[in-house]
This record gives sequence, structure tokens and C-alpha cells, in this order.
Amino acid sequence: MSTPLTLTPDRHPDGTPRLTVSGEIDMSNAASLADAIDGAPGPLVVDLTDVEYLDSAGLSVLFAHAERLELVVTPLLEPVLTVSGLAALAKVRGADGDGPPGP
Repeated sequence: MSTPLTLTPDRHPDGTPRLTVSGEIDMSNAASLADAIDGAPGPLVVDLTDVEYLDSAGLSVLFAHAERLELVVTPLLEPVLTVSGLAALAKVRGADGDGPPGP
């Protein structure tokens, strides 16, 4: 059984492709996330502000594309990205602007 996950492709206001993700990302649906990221060539903004859970399968998908991703996250996910090392490879910012999310 797959965990609920919604993937909504659109464009960031500057024209960059954006993928808005909501729900939980785990091994049951990580392939869907990978397919959505693979389908967007070039730089991609991935909005994770509505993600409630992210496991190692989801992190693996993000690591595979880290050099071209800008991740928009909440303070809940920021420590996961930092400890995993993903924050050192991809641009990570809070939902309200530049830089990492605040407390």
C-alpha cells in the first residue's frame, strides 16, 4: 500500500520549474517523486513545505538530483537535510525567503 503523496508541477514566479510536494515521502512512493523530478529538466524548485514525513528513500531521490535542486522546507525538515548532508549539496531555503528556515 502506497503512502499518500501529491506531486504538483508548475512554475516558480521567475519561470523556473517547480514541483510542490505534499504528504509523506517513503519507500512506497519514492519512485513517483523520482519520476516527477526526472521529468523536469534543468534547475528545479522542490517545495517540501507540506511534507510531513521524509525517509531515507525520499532522501536518496533528492540526493540523486541535489546539484540542480532548490529545496523549500519548513523548520521540521531542515535538521534532516542538514544531518544527512543534503543541505551541503542542494540549495535549501525556508518558505518565507532566502536562507535556511528559522526556528
